[in-house]
Amino acid sequence: MLDLIITSRVRRKIIAVFAKYPDFKTHTRGLAKLIKEDPGNIQRELTRLAEGNFLIMTKRGKNRIYQTNKQYPLLKELQSMVIKSQKGGKPSKTIG
Repeated sequence: MLDLIITSRVRRKIIAVFAKYPDFKTHTRGLAKLIKEDPGNIQRELTRLAEGNFLIMTKRGKNRIYQTNKQYPLLKELQSMVIKSQKGGKPSKTIG
């Protein structure tokens, strides 16, 4: 379902992580390991999502730490969409 609305695969993965786990905090390389994507692409998407206020970016030394903006107006809707899209995936058992 999310792939119809969000065309970027990397952005979908990032939104899914931060929407599903709103207390999650990470830096670019940590997220790259988690979702198995290129850190350069992740950094670009994290910057866009922070500029759009979905994420909050704070600096700790040289690192940028990202976390979900819990005041984001569409957060509940995004969380609902992520949960529904993950449940609506491949069936766990075969019928018939």
